[in-house]
Amino acid sequence: MIESLLLVGLGSFCGGALRYYISMLMRSACSQCFPFATLSVNLAGCLLIGLLLGVFSRCGVQSNSWPLLLTVGFCGGFTTFSTFASESLQMLQSGHILNLVIYITTSVIIGIALVALGYWLVK
Repeated sequence: MIESLLLVGLGSFCGGALRYYISMLMRSACSQCFPFATLSVNLAGCLLIGLLLGVFSRCGVQSNSWPLLLTVGFCGGFTTFSTFASESLQMLQSGHILNLVIYITTSVIIGIALVALGYWLVK
């Protein structure tokens, strides 16, 4: 358990630090009118977690260490949107379409509403 937590923590640190670095680079180069840095990181994270899951599936990875470090840790620290997209794909692949629609709709709509509520509560 401790080893798993350390792997996730290390990956999260690296992913979060890279996300911050990319955001700083893009913020100086891009307009403030659209969150290009966040969009870029989220989309890159989605591609990366898909590639990693494909590699782990193809190679028949026996240990949880690499998936924990790279998907849960790194991609999770880089962007939690990649995890959201991965879980959505799993529901789609397993045929749980109603659950998929509920998950996506709830995550996006309720998520935005909760951000607004939190902002409103402390403003």
